[in-house]
Parts: sequence; C-alpha cells; structure tokens
Amino acid sequence: MKILLFILSVLPGILAGDYNAKTLSAEKQDSILSVGQETSQRYRLEYENADKLFRHSQVADWYIVDTQRNIRKQLGAGLNLGKVRDAQLSPNGRYVAFAKDNNLYIHKLDFGTEIAVTKDANADIINGIADWLYEEEFGTTALFAWSPDSKQLAFVRLDEREVPAFAWQNYLTGQYPTADTLRYPKAGCDNAKASVCVYDVPTKGILTMQVNTEKADVYFPRLRWTNSGELIVLRVNRDQTKMEVFACNAKSTVAHPLYKEESKKYFVEYALFDQWLWLADDSFVALSEKDGWRRAYLYSAQGIQQRALTPENIDVTALYAVDEATQTLYYQAAPTPSTRQLYALNLKKADITLLSDGEGTHSARFSKDGKRMIECFQSFDTPNTYTLCTLKGNKMISRERLEDNSAVREAWQANQLPEPQQLRIPNANGQELEAMLLSPITNNQSPLVVMHYSGPASQRVLNRWRKKFEYALVAEGYAVLIVDPRGSDCKGRAWRNETYMSLGEKEAEDLIAAAKWAAQQEYIDGDRIALLGWSYGGYETLYTMSMQGHPFKAGIAIAPVTDWRLYDSAYTERYMRRPQVNDRGYREASLLPLAKDLTGNVLIIHGTADDNVHVQHTMQYIDALVRADKQFEMQLYPDDNHHLRRGNNAMHMHNRVLRFLAKEL
Repeated sequence: MKILLFILSVLPGILAGDYNAKTLSAEKQDSILSVGQETSQRYRLEYENADKLFRHSQVADWYIVDTQRNIRKQLGAGLNLGKVRDAQLSPNGRYVAFAKDNNLYIHKLDFGTEIAVTKDANADIINGIADWLYEEEFGTTALFAWSPDSKQLAFVRLDEREVPAFAWQNYLTGQYPTADTLRYPKAGCDNAKASVCVYDVPTKGILTMQVNTEKADVYFPRLRWTNSGELIVLRVNRDQTKMEVFACNAKSTVAHPLYKEESKKYFVEYALFDQWLWLADDSFVALSEKDGWRRAYLYSAQGIQQRALTPENIDVTALYAVDEATQTLYYQAAPTPSTRQLYALNLKKADITLLSDGEGTHSARFSKDGKRMIECFQSFDTPNTYTLCTLKGNKMISRERLEDNSAVREAWQANQLPEPQQLRIPNANGQELEAMLLSPITNNQSPLVVMHYSGPASQRVLNRWRKKFEYALVAEGYAVLIVDPRGSDCKGRAWRNETYMSLGEKEAEDLIAAAKWAAQQEYIDGDRIALLGWSYGGYETLYTMSMQGHPFKAGIAIAPVTDWRLYDSAYTERYMRRPQVNDRGYREASLLPLAKDLTGNVLIIHGTADDNVHVQHTMQYIDALVRADKQFEMQLYPDDNHHLRRGNNAMHMHNRVLRFLAKEL
C-alpha cells in the first residue's frame, strides 16, 4: 500500500498513470532551440483558468503578451467572448486566430481589434475546431492553419446535423439528475460532413477548396501549408483504406493530387502524415508502411517518388528534421520492438549513422534548421535524461547535459523494487510475443497478474522509465507479466494487421499462451493468475476469459468495450471497416453472445459519464451475464469519465482492485 500511495501522490491517477521524471517545458525547449534563429520573440500566448472539455480540448482565459511594451491583453475581450480556445499566433506575428462557440476569430495585434472569421456556427455547425470524433480519434483540437505569409487561414468545417446524439445522466447535480448529450457517430452511423475552407485576411472572403467535389464520406484530419504557399490537405476515406494528399491553390480553390496510398488488405495509417517533412523547394520526405515496414521516402515537389531512404525490416517511428545544408535526415527507429534509437541519414550517399548510445528509448526535439537537438534518453532504470546536442551532418559537435533527474532515480531506488526482465514468449503458432516480467523478491511461488492493453498498433513492452500500478502490485507480493499480443506495434505491417477485420480472438489466444508459459515457471503459482486491462484491455480481458481452457482465475475489466457496434466510427472502422461490410467480424468480436462462456470471477469497473466507452457497453454486457446466470462483481463511479480521476476515485479504484485480487488470488 505504501508504494501505491507513493505512485498516486506523484501523479494522481489511474492504472495508466505514470510516476514520471521531470520533463523540460516547451517554453524552455523553444528558447534553447531558437538560439541563433531569426524568430520574433515580441509576442507570446499564455492562458489560465482552463476548463477541460474532452480528452485534449479546453477553454481558458487566453492572453497575448507584448514583451516589448510589457502589455498583457485578453483574447476575445473586444467582443466580450469570455473564455476561448486553441489560440494560434500567425507566422508574421501580427494576428492571433482562436475559436469560441464553434466560430473562428482573429485578433489584429497592430490595431488591437477583433473580427469574426465565421458567423454561421451553432451546436451542429463547427468551424475550425474538432468535434468529439476528430479530437478523440485523430488526436487534434484545432482544425485550422495559417499560411506562411499570414494572408490566409485554412480551416475544416464540420456539419454534424445528421450525426446521432448520445445522452447520459449526471447523478450528482442535485435533487433531479441532469442530462448531457453529445454527437457521437457509432460504427456504421452517419459522420459529420466535412469541407475545407480558406479565409482571406485582406478581402475577408471565404472560399471552399475543391477536395471533395464528389461529396464522398471522408475525413480531413490534417491541414498544413508548403513553403511556397500551397495548402496541403490530407483526405482519408470512411474505411481508412485510402489516404490522399492534395495541394490546393487557396485563391482558385483548385486542388491537384500530390500523393495517394490505398490498400485492399489493410487499413492505411493516416497518422504517419504527421511525420512528413517539407523541404525548402517543396519536395518532401514521407513516412509510409506501403512496402511492409514504416520507411521514409523522398518525393519531388510534384509528388513523384524519388527513392526509399530507410532500409527494410525496421520500423521508422519519427522523422525529426532535415539539415538541408548537409543534406542530412534525422529520424528515430525501432531496431528491436522495445527500443528506440536516433539516426542520421545522408540523402545523397544514403549512409546511415547511429547517433544515440545505450539500450533504451531515445527521442529528440530538433531546431528548425536541423543543427541542434534536445535528446531525451530513458530506460527501465534511468529516468528522463536531457542533453543539448549540436550536430553537423552525422557528426556530434558538442553535448551539454541539461537534466539527469538523479534525485528522481534515487527516490525510486529507495523503494527497492525489481526492474523488469525482458522476455520473448512463444504463442501457440510459435510466433514470439514481446513481454516483460516483474517478480517480487521472495522464495515462494507468487500469484501472477497479467497486464495488457492489446489494441491494434499499441505497445506496452518498451525499455523506458515507466513506474505505474504494476509496481504497487509487486510490492503487494504479485508477479506481473506485461504482454503485447499479435497486432502490436514495431514488428512490421503484417504483424500490426494480424487482427484486422476480426478483433478479439487472436489477442486472447496470445494472452492465454503467455499466461500458460508463465505458469510453468518455478517461481509462479499457476493456480493463481489474474488478467487486468483497461478500455480495449478491458474488452480483451472479458473476451479471453470466455475462451475455453484459459488459465485465469480472476479478471479485472475497466471501462470495457463490449460490442464494437456501440463504439465510435473512426476507431472501430479503421480496424473492422463498417458493420455493413463486415457483419460477421462484428458478430464474432462481440462479448454479448460470449457472456454465457465466461469462467472465473470478474470485476467490472466503469464511470457513468464516460464519453468515450459509454457505460452502455457495461450495462448491455451485465444484462447478458444475468441472462446466462453468471455471477460477477461491479464498481461504478458516478459522473466520472473514461480516466476515473474525479475526486478520490483513483485511490478508491486502486484499493478496490487490490482487495479483489487479495480475495481471488
């Protein structure tokens, strides 16, 4: 219990909460990386009094600070808007774009005035910001972007009028519950209709780009501009099997295709677009897994592939920068699934140099010219260590340590807990599963808790500084096995897509194989094994414990998906396509008909105001359990969401989990 209190005191939270080392603030990183660059430092944006909306979004009191005149002015004050969101300073430092109540606004710094860019917004018409689906599944809150010359503001317009609404009750609001509603497109249901617009600052006109003249059911998750002023639009089809990149003339609205990738066998990973790098002449370095691995490719400004840059059989995980003076590309890759290293690649000679040193996870943030980076290194026993590096091509000119978090390491080591042992465990097909094991220091056989997430392209087994709830379990005498089953990341595209169109079964087979392997180890009590997962992991826990011959005595499922028809369209259809074309896959992946086969005791935990995995999932599943005369345990948290961080809920839930495990194992 002491370790649990220690973890929660550092970062109040959940099974997904970290005991993190210190990180460098974005402001500090920016100030270091902007040294010697011609960047305007006169204005900066800051906010306070933030009110959380969903996973990433918030409204707040935003301010523009004039550092030369020492003046601080609130955005939106001229129009009495109150709290606003997603403020962005224009490249020329003369404007700030921001959003309020689904409309976009511009603050003009030269005159201190404000103007509405759009005026047609309401609850269902959204200009320039993400709806719930775009925020949750495409990882963005702002869907607008300034042109390099600051004369145009591009934005995505979403029309949600045909999107079904989901409602839930709030029970802690007074004598009568209140209700919240949310436009939430479930698998196969109507999505928001999306279009791409450009606001011209000098003329105050708005034009719609010709990127969806066929009015297809598509997503526009990213906008960006080239150096020459063309608007780049990423378009993804509904099934996410086709990704297209268009270059638009913001004045004529004409769009021409720059890149297209399509697959009849797999989904196409839109998120790799975030790593693309544009060079000064508008040629670009793209990241794609079209050849079976995530590789970097060089394209001309016209979208013609020049050549592959990085080798086969290794997944590139980030593109950082190009130093055009030395023609050097800097990137991160996974030479093994559990490690991350930094590399320099000469674009002319194709020579690759390993820049990082030491087994673990190396990441970096680069200056725009590619001549400096802040390297972050972490491993099982090393907290975040930051080093400022100066580079010239593939050569390291200088290194300066900024932060080593030695105090954090010493504080953690005082707990005298073991570090993970990395393993590769064979599944029933002889394929190797990445895993890591934490064993308590004891001469007796220990009960085992298998922890997992298991979702497509996810990864839990990484050599990094990660001090989470598993250490509280170890301190209580449990061994902990963390497993990445089929479908996990950084083992090539075929492995990532092992579960495509048929979620559930293969991951369950691998979790069973890993647990049975562990049960054969002399230090594990094979009769006392539990399975624990959250969200997708909760789904997979219940699926696995409905399989014949599983070795789990107990399971804990937190905020579980129980039927993929109830989950959101963008995530579910990415891996399952729509129910209209994959009815069998949805039926076989549902937990509802499997409830009758559940064996072992389960604890199901859910927040009643979960906007992500609705409590409806749990309610439908427990109804199926009751009809099958299956007993279970349940813990609800009123008015809390997917993360269960409201009030004392995190501590209460952890204690509930520990008490359940103590009783069952």
